[in-house]
Amino acid sequence: MKLGILSSIMDGWTYEEMIDDISKIGYESVEVACWPQGKSERRYAGVSHIDTEHLDGVKAKAHLSYAEEKGVELSALAFYPNTLDPNEEKRKANIEHLYSVIDAAASLGVNLVNTFIGRDQSRNVEENLKLVEKIWPPILEYAKKKGVRVAIENCPMLFGPDQWPGGQNIFSSPVLFDKVFEILPYDNFGINFDPSHFVWQQMDYIRVLYEYADKIFHVHFKDIKLLKDKLSRCGVMAYPLDFMIPKLPGLGDVDWGAFISALTDIGYSGYTAAEIEDKAFETGREGVIRSMELTYRYMRNFVI
Repeated sequence: MKLGILSSIMDGWTYEEMIDDISKIGYESVEVACWPQGKSERRYAGVSHIDTEHLDGVKAKAHLSYAEEKGVELSALAFYPNTLDPNEEKRKANIEHLYSVIDAAASLGVNLVNTFIGRDQSRNVEENLKLVEKIWPPILEYAKKKGVRVAIENCPMLFGPDQWPGGQNIFSSPVLFDKVFEILPYDNFGINFDPSHFVWQQMDYIRVLYEYADKIFHVHFKDIKLLKDKLSRCGVMAYPLDFMIPKLPGLGDVDWGAFISALTDIGYSGYTAAEIEDKAFETGREGVIRSMELTYRYMRNFVI
């Protein structure tokens, strides 16, 4: 396995600054944030270290050369929108940019795009699955022709009132994994698995690795701390952020030894990316760098 990081925590860094800093810390790879330029709709989104809509051969070669010079590999390109957004204009814009990210992944030889499948939070599961069946085959066919794999992160995108009810990403549990894979039986379609989302949903984040071993294309290292005193008062029907908070790996409730052990059991030898979303460390660049260093130091106990 390669120990990497998702670059979205480095908002305001140039591509070169981002590569420099993760290289100094020791990360071997980076999942590069590729949102549309200057368009941020939520925390950690809107960060763009590669402008995929204006990427040409010269720029692609320069990006790759710089990363190689610093000993960093590009594990994937990251764009996590809602491709099933009920607003038709937003949905269209999200899908169009996703195509540009797929193009960029092919041009850079990365050949992996990490994203969300999306969800219309006002519709039920069955209605959303019909949308998946309508919207996603052309995207995956296009990616297949480009030689690009697409991995969906298992985050429900349900945190507070803005995503209530239902959340904005239907790909959130093994039951729904099965339904989506039945609709989209593509070899280039898989999972970017993040155990933290199973913690607060109270699902088994170890067993799922064995069940979907051949579909795990990429892995996120993010932690979640359940606030049991608050959960005992508000219950699981409350907004999730009422009873949990994202933390650096090692500061939450994920058993990283067990998780990495299971990854080695299934023979996973691909890329991993630390996803840092701990507000306690968001005190300017120094705080972000410190969070990256602490995460690297901790995860090196397991990924050697």
